Amino acid sequence: MAPSWVWRGKERKIQCRAVAQEQQRKEEKNPKLVTFIGKGGTGKTTCSVLAAQFYASIGLRTCLVIQSQDVTADFLLGHQLKHQPTKILENGSLTALRLETTKILAQPLEQVKKADGRISFSQGALQTEVAGEELSVLPGMDSIMALFVLDQLCGFARRFFPKRSKVFKPEYDVVVYDGPNSDETLRMFGCAERLRWYMNRFRSIAEKTDIGRVVLPSILRLAEASLLEDLSTERSTSELWELANTVLHGVEQNFANPNTFSSYIVTDPRSKLTEKTALRYWGCAVQAGVHVAGVVHHQNSRAQTWKEGFSSLAVASIPELTFGESPPSWEQILSSLDKQTCEVLRGDGSSVSNPPVSLDHSSGTVTCFLPGFDKADVKLSQLKRSELLLDAGDQKRVIKLPPQMHGKVKGAKFQDKSLIIQMTA
Repeated sequence: MAPSWVWRGKERKIQCRAVAQEQQRKEEKNPKLVTFIGKGGTGKTTCSVLAAQFYASIGLRTCLVIQSQDVTADFLLGHQLKHQPTKILENGSLTALRLETTKILAQPLEQVKKADGRISFSQGALQTEVAGEELSVLPGMDSIMALFVLDQLCGFARRFFPKRSKVFKPEYDVVVYDGPNSDETLRMFGCAERLRWYMNRFRSIAEKTDIGRVVLPSILRLAEASLLEDLSTERSTSELWELANTVLHGVEQNFANPNTFSSYIVTDPRSKLTEKTALRYWGCAVQAGVHVAGVVHHQNSRAQTWKEGFSSLAVASIPELTFGESPPSWEQILSSLDKQTCEVLRGDGSSVSNPPVSLDHSSGTVTCFLPGFDKADVKLSQLKRSELLLDAGDQKRVIKLPPQMHGKVKGAKFQDKSLIIQMTA
């Protein structure tokens, strides 16, 4: 008979395995959001439709979200897309919809109105003076409303709200999002980190000014009533600030997590300009803090040297589609995909996940991974001994330093797609 410590060891292994499986099961419940980034005309919409068809073909409940008036997706799917989800496949594994901001605006407004009715923030003025039907779209609203809808589908923000996380029941396993342009898409998915910065600065200002101490608690209370729909617990202003910080931090981690988000860089190696732009977008994605799962190119490209620039990314190839009189045969297209492409789309490709920022305490160096950029493209600033500000790709990233690395920048150099910053005490 085996000693008791052997059985206890086996029991602990079984318990650990059960915990790991339960954790994996919980993670699998969260829908995954997928998007494609690249130069206009490289086939981002085609890739989005192909990916949606692929996910549906392997048994995943898939929703394709198009945010454009371009009818390319309509043709490829053989269906006219509407604001409400349209069933594309008879078995219901694939649905698609077109986001139209004018039709979405009324929904969040109604949530705010209900909250206003409960706490009387505007003393009834909001109910009588603003109607959802008369709201027009202003610059920036498209991205905000897209995030609103995508959160309804994926729950990347609401899963952190106490009450809403319990009632969130995802309808889909995968949501494929095709945005209007790559710059706005990256800015949208990387906004949580920037919003946290703004929020912390506004909090500091609010706590030091009379108007902030008077007005902001009421605004926070309105936001709480609109988002939480649960006023049974009286929260202090400090608790509301912390809740907002927790939610934004969770959203930020969601877009950096390969289990819940994947972006793919689309390129056409036949064009050096397109290849260079794709490298640039890779760097922009890293700077935005979103996970990059691989690079996608067209099969008819025979050149192999371009892959050296994307050496740490898994590579997927897709067939060149011809636009004829009728939609393509997706069954035939999907059957032509090679094993590596299927693995990359599933997210189990061979991409090496370079961390956006690496800190080496012993040498006092900060390494920022910035593919597609060179030293002339990057502006490095230091406002505090505890923070660095990195400006690249029309995006700014704040790097917080641990206490043992607080100091001044001694120098910086570019090496192997990275900016290496030397700190001194």
